Formats: sequence, structure tokens, C-alpha cells
Amino acid sequence: QEQLVESGGGSVQAGGSLTISCVVSARAFSGYVMGWFRRAPGKEREFVATISRNGGRTSYADSVKGRFTISRDNAKKTVSLQMRSLKPEDTAVYYCAAKFSLSVTSLFTSEDAYTLWGQGTQVTVSS
Repeated sequence: QEQLVESGGGSVQAGGSLTISCVVSARAFSGYVMGWFRRAPGKEREFVATISRNGGRTSYADSVKGRFTISRDNAKKTVSLQMRSLKPEDTAVYYCAAKFSLSVTSLFTSEDAYTLWGQGTQVTVSS
């Protein structure tokens, strides 16, 4: 059974950097489009970033564009989110998500598209 396990969350001061990762226990990891979402206190879960099956395409929420970078290593079955210039409003539980796709170029920004989810990792940015 496929499992997604996030790691790397923690506390950081505003302006700092943090990288979170997600290891996927799936035989066909390279067949999955991967995404990161987050839920801030009192808010709905929102899209952060997504990456295509081979890593050739990415898409970001406007709020993180230019500060966050999503990447993947298909050999290690891992997807990462490098976060720089962090702001207090980036404080949230970050979730890794996966969707199997036959297309090597597809990206998905809607959480409804994803079928597999991790348990989340907390990122706290203090001012």
C-alpha cells in the first residue's frame, strides 16, 4: 500500500530557510504527479506547488513563487520543497500529495485531484 511520509518541518525565524521532504513508498513513484499543500491555523488547505512526473514542469502558488522550489528524485522516491525568505504567514502544516498520471507533462493544483496524502509536517515561522 502506498504511503507518503513527510519530514523536515520545524521552527525558523522570518527570513530563514527550511527544506521539507516526502518519501513515497510506491513501486511506480515516477508515475505520480506530486504536490505540496498547506493548512494554516483557521484556514482551508491551499495549494503550494506541484511537479510533473519527470520533474520537467512545475507550478507554484503566487504567494510562494520565487521563494519556494519543488524538486523530486525518482530514484530515491522523494519530493522536496525548499523554502527561502520565509514569512510568518507561511506558518502551516504542510502536506505532501500524489496523483498517478499517464501524462508526463500534467500538473495538478487542485487538492481534489490527489488521491494519496501524507500526515503533514508543521512549519512555524516566527517574526
